Amino acid sequence: MSLQVVSTEARAMYNVGLAGLTFWSPNINIFRDPRWGRGQETPGEDPLLSSKYGSCYVKGLQQRDDGDPDKLKVAACCKHYTAYDLDNWKGSDRYHFNAVVTKQDMDDTFQPPFKSCVIDGNVASVMCSYNQVNGKPTCADPDLLSGVIRGEWNLNGYIVTDCDSLDVFYKSQNYTKTPEEAAAAAILAGVDLNCGSFLGQHTEAAVKGGLVNEHAIDIAVSNNFATLMRLGFFDGDPSKQLYGKLGPKDVCTAENQELAREAARQGIVLLKNTAGSLPLSPTAIKNLAVIGPNANVTKTMIGNYEGTPCKYTTPLQGLAASVATTYLPGCSNVACSTAQVDDAKKLAAAADATVLVMGADLSIEAESRDRVDVLLPGQQQLLITAVANVSCGPVILVIMSGGGMDVSFARTNDKITSILWVGYPGEAGGAAIADIIFGYYNPSGRLPMTWYPQSYVDKVPMTNMNMRPDPSNGYPGRTYRFYTGETVYSFGDGLSYSQFTHELIQAPQLVYVPLEESHVCHSSECQSVVASEQTCQNSTFDMLLRVKNEGTISGSHTVFLFSSPPAVHNSPQKHLVGFEKVFLNAQTGRHVRFKVDICKDLSVVDELGSKKVALGEHVLHVGSLKHFLSVRI
Repeated sequence: MSLQVVSTEARAMYNVGLAGLTFWSPNINIFRDPRWGRGQETPGEDPLLSSKYGSCYVKGLQQRDDGDPDKLKVAACCKHYTAYDLDNWKGSDRYHFNAVVTKQDMDDTFQPPFKSCVIDGNVASVMCSYNQVNGKPTCADPDLLSGVIRGEWNLNGYIVTDCDSLDVFYKSQNYTKTPEEAAAAAILAGVDLNCGSFLGQHTEAAVKGGLVNEHAIDIAVSNNFATLMRLGFFDGDPSKQLYGKLGPKDVCTAENQELAREAARQGIVLLKNTAGSLPLSPTAIKNLAVIGPNANVTKTMIGNYEGTPCKYTTPLQGLAASVATTYLPGCSNVACSTAQVDDAKKLAAAADATVLVMGADLSIEAESRDRVDVLLPGQQQLLITAVANVSCGPVILVIMSGGGMDVSFARTNDKITSILWVGYPGEAGGAAIADIIFGYYNPSGRLPMTWYPQSYVDKVPMTNMNMRPDPSNGYPGRTYRFYTGETVYSFGDGLSYSQFTHELIQAPQLVYVPLEESHVCHSSECQSVVASEQTCQNSTFDMLLRVKNEGTISGSHTVFLFSSPPAVHNSPQKHLVGFEKVFLNAQTGRHVRFKVDICKDLSVVDELGSKKVALGEHVLHVGSLKHFLSVRI
């Protein structure tokens, strides 16, 4: 729904000359390393979650209200293809970085979101990235572009470069000797459109020099014009078309602004909540201390690649709408080089409860700006601890950031009674934070990425693309799927003001994979079998659960189904199979059914990038519930 609203407002703004109709969004890169400055743009670290997010995002933007599948409301673009998740870290930058990626990691981690975007979302565009992958610029790689995006996935749209990517691989990466060779390499690889002037300047000379023929140019032009046609550029008077009457009245409507608040509420994650802390009673709190460099911010809340907000509600404004507040920024900015510790302590000591709004902003993490650590900046920790020590009532720590933070000190400090992560929550973020803190809304957000301790980033270089651990050198691996070390918080963590239980109603304990009688695995022991068309016939089963809200407050709950496959082919220790969000009134329950496809959901990718069905015992997890499933031939 949020994306349908975005595309409606986009059409309205296009009609008055304030927007185009091609949107280079979503960013579906995997949030592989917590230091990445652009992780804030992504749906997180899990390939399945990113795949479903990407295809749903694209459908929300592109699908028209009349259901015409050949036309576009606006054109989305899935970026940055591929294995792109480093901007500028300790001398390594995206313009020069060569991402060395194994075939296994490519096919089970980095590629699935893009595959889903194209096949399931029918996206109108894919953007190739600045970096090289295994020694070749992505925008000059015919295997990645023509071979995979167009050949295997059958893209119905155009391939565009990131801005000035061709100039980058010619000048910065010295991949070609001349600009004409760079233009030809990109077009022959499958690029249809260049963000920038490079193709406009050098393509004609490349044709005259015999480096590329006109037929290749025709294909690129056709792909671009086909997208314009699908957008309705050649359908006559725009005012007489489906979206021709939209205008300023359709932007920033009351419903759209309420949707911004609801989206922010759903995204807030409650990470810690001591009994008697949250929710605060707005009638019992006579004086709320609000402290922190992010407590009264506006633009920080919308992160990067932002639109123009209708209006802002800061955290302070949101909280002050319900109770009397006293406010102190505590630091002049999030860098917090000198904290106002004494003044903050006085404020907190006199208050019934204290809310500390800390974290980061685009000066800490952004495009072209990766972090070198995952600690709260400057003296933020010092300020938080000092305030907590003198506070008489609950102390609520609110972290506003794109990436995870090592807040181990706060997790283990009994004086800090609650921790919320709010991301960059958008224009209505302050209202949403207050809705959670005062219990007007029951929190239901879950972490989309692992929060690591500082010790992790001290020993893991951001440039190492390997997802899997390497015991020979102590490399610990990445993300919840492979990392086995200590975490501050884990993927999927998130509390509620209610308690939810899961009961298994139905699931098989044994499933068989059909193989021909002559198959080698009948006569010799196999760890896995290829997920072929025959193997995958009738390979689905149902897993039925009953989910109950045991609490006294209504709320939403996301049911995650994970699988731990047998230890073959360096398989993940667990991976996400599916998820469903349910709303339950207090003391009520309902059934949740997962359709599990053995080949799609329980397969693993082997060392050569082939999809295999792992034979043996799989463990299916939902919360603390575990179900053992044997897969045999």
